[in-house]
Amino acid sequence: MFTLNGKAINIYNSYTAPDGTKYPNLRDPDIRSSLGIVEEADPVRADDRFYWNGESDNPKALDDVNEVWSEGETLPDGVSVGDPKYVQVWDADTESMVDSDVQMVTRGLKHTWKNQVKTTAGTLLAPTDWMVVRKYERSVDIPAETVTYRAAVVTECARLETAIDACSTVEELIAVIGAQDWPSQE
Repeated sequence: MFTLNGKAINIYNSYTAPDGTKYPNLRDPDIRSSLGIVEEADPVRADDRFYWNGESDNPKALDDVNEVWSEGETLPDGVSVGDPKYVQVWDADTESMVDSDVQMVTRGLKHTWKNQVKTTAGTLLAPTDWMVVRKYERSVDIPAETVTYRAAVVTECARLETAIDACSTVEELIAVIGAQDWPSQE
């Protein structure tokens, strides 16, 4: 990224200097240097899985959030700031959307990542599920290496779920997610 006086500048576009000199582009390093254009590293974007808009100072919520009406929102009749928001459902009698008795919940990162871990475990176990069914239905033994593999998958899933629950910061959660150690089936 190139900047001039702290502002980003596109070196491939034409440019008119304050003294009126026109440049078709700013690709020449000597011209850039004479104008005071400097190259800076692009800003590092935070991981969007954990932060809003890639901003490291704007983490997503770790825990589930029960939604409530807040200041600045258009409030329905009879609703005050701080009142719970409810999931809306179709009412055929009034032919309109009405509040249900289920409060709206925005799922937090812990919920999302525990579901992802469970999905990964399920995906890893699925190719050998037929052996478990065969064992149950026809008493055919499951190979020892498969039993060991399945136990390792379940153990890693449980370890990750416990570690995710124990996180108190987004940084801790990122470390847990980065330390996944799923077994491989040989």
